[in-house]
Amino acid sequence: MPTHATSLTVDESSASKPAVGRPGIQSLRVARKDVLAEGVIRLRLEEPHNARVPDWTPGSHIELVLPTKEHGVLSRHYSLCGDRWDAHAYEVAVLREPNSRGGSHFVHDELAVGDMITIGTPRNNFHLTQAKRIEFIAGGIGITPIMTMIAAAEQLGVDWRLHYGGRSRDSMAFLDELAQYGDKVVIWPQDEKGHLNLTYLNEPVEGGRVYCCGPEPLLNAVAGAAEAWPKWAVRFERFVPATQPPPVRTEPFELELTRSNKSVTVGTDETVLSALSNAGVPVLASCMEGICGTCEVSVLRGTPEHRDSLLNDGEREKNDRMFVCVSRSITDKLVLDL
Repeated sequence: MPTHATSLTVDESSASKPAVGRPGIQSLRVARKDVLAEGVIRLRLEEPHNARVPDWTPGSHIELVLPTKEHGVLSRHYSLCGDRWDAHAYEVAVLREPNSRGGSHFVHDELAVGDMITIGTPRNNFHLTQAKRIEFIAGGIGITPIMTMIAAAEQLGVDWRLHYGGRSRDSMAFLDELAQYGDKVVIWPQDEKGHLNLTYLNEPVEGGRVYCCGPEPLLNAVAGAAEAWPKWAVRFERFVPATQPPPVRTEPFELELTRSNKSVTVGTDETVLSALSNAGVPVLASCMEGICGTCEVSVLRGTPEHRDSLLNDGEREKNDRMFVCVSRSITDKLVLDL
């Protein structure tokens, strides 16, 4: 599942050169490029010397650095959908986006088997946690992280069910793989059945969890249907940032950096990330939209205004971390572990 798009500072002449300032950068070779469904391809990216790739957990995504001709070097994050026990390769599925800013078109039309591609270390903002029962809900390409979660739930013997919606059967990836699970999987093509029926979510399940990945209308529908569930029991993975209200605070505020022994002022029209960078305390970042999790910083004191699309209500109430590419401050000062 693609989660965002940003420009990077990279030499466009080679996809195998590392992106500047990115964590865990390495180059993998495109070993396979297969059609999964209408408009969806799967890439198998192998370590060229058969060395190990970093481990990952169900729900993880990786950053792909794409040297497009028309749009420069772009970053896209895609959910991992292969075998997590495969120590030498990653697999991702990529939807051709009709309104693509160049990323999916590059992957579909230009990236070829044998090419080297720069990637980042897997990150996970969509962790699978212990549960007695799991309701998985996927819409379109949002099935990608759910596939790895299903495999893990099967191995752990957890009771689970999947409702999977898409425009049509032809557009829905992994239908053959999902067939092995029988009636645990409900396939719901929109052109045959309309929108997913989510009324089964109206009553919470004791010890249950809900995991949903898909387009914004689906996420909103699931949030409404599962309103009676505990907030911590319903988790979402987003394609794009959630719509945010206007900032609570428009005045400048101060940052106290404990390890750097610095004080930094964040202006009205300035992000915390840019203020830190200008003060000589750069923080790794990627999406600039609060959806990838790269720029997470620990908060020691003060109350951040959380404007990301990652933390749930319970996590926000702790006020012990923030994503500095988008989040700001409610209090006059934030003390950060930087």
